[in-house]
Amino acid sequence: MRKMTITVEQWPLKQPFVISRMDPMLHGEVVVVEIEQDGLIGRGECERSDVFEPDYPPVLPVIEAARDAVEQGASREELLAIMPAGCARNAVDCALFELEAKQQGRTGWQLAGFDQAPQPVTTVFTLSLDTPSNMATMAAKNKDRPLLKLKLGREGDIERVAAVRAAAPDTRLVIDANTGWSLEQLKDYLPKLAELGVEMVEQPLPPGQDHLLEGIDPIIPIAADESCIDRSSLPELVGRYQIVNIKLDKTGGMTEALALLQEAKAQGFEIMVGCMIGTSLAMAPALLLAQQARWVDIDGPILLSKDRDGGLGYHGSTVHPAEGLWG
Repeated sequence: MRKMTITVEQWPLKQPFVISRMDPMLHGEVVVVEIEQDGLIGRGECERSDVFEPDYPPVLPVIEAARDAVEQGASREELLAIMPAGCARNAVDCALFELEAKQQGRTGWQLAGFDQAPQPVTTVFTLSLDTPSNMATMAAKNKDRPLLKLKLGREGDIERVAAVRAAAPDTRLVIDANTGWSLEQLKDYLPKLAELGVEMVEQPLPPGQDHLLEGIDPIIPIAADESCIDRSSLPELVGRYQIVNIKLDKTGGMTEALALLQEAKAQGFEIMVGCMIGTSLAMAPALLLAQQARWVDIDGPILLSKDRDGGLGYHGSTVHPAEGLWG
């Protein structure tokens, strides 16, 4: 018989985290699920997104609703039908994934079907949405990082990028508009962003407006983030986006994320692997997916005042696996 334990944790941030569609975040709030069976324990972590986004489905009740099925032995595949995609299923699925790997005497990367253990990857470092001057100050402090990601989505975005570029002239830049632009702004901004050396634009338009991108041949590739949840999203993205951003808190765990990764690559999409605010426990399974990605955004623990003990090794922007953390 299995036993599932649910714990809510708060992790203070080094500084407020700001994106275009939300109030500033002062801390990360996560849910950790532990599933124990026959002395073996699997763990998973998700962001408690309903705390920060009022329209997001409540995380804890969704997990509780699945408790009986999970404790009675539901498989990861059965979980796809029992729970909807999203944060709640992610924590449960990743816990089941690690438990299954331990039961089989395998590692997480072996259970995922990969050919080798995860290697270090380079992650973006995210600059919160702020004034051009403040973003330039942060960029100057991080100008030696190889890749900065700028949160945008309000008036003055080109001025923000220009200020960051002046402060960090040699750093690669990607941007995330977090659904904050109109189609007219996107068309106006793309050539200007290209001149500033931006190499990718993430989710410029709100979900539901993806069709407006049809027929556009962007000078900079565009990534679907909020518009890419799981495999069911892909038909609406073909011919509109060039990249999909795979986040475990959207797919609802490793099981669906691995399937999305395979299908997206087969359809010709480039891959980005992203994250929500969280500790290394949430980033460890994402690190497996990141082995297959062109762009990696698993900097969540860098934004925290303190990471979980035994976490991934963050040396600058290089992320190293950690023995015994997960999987």
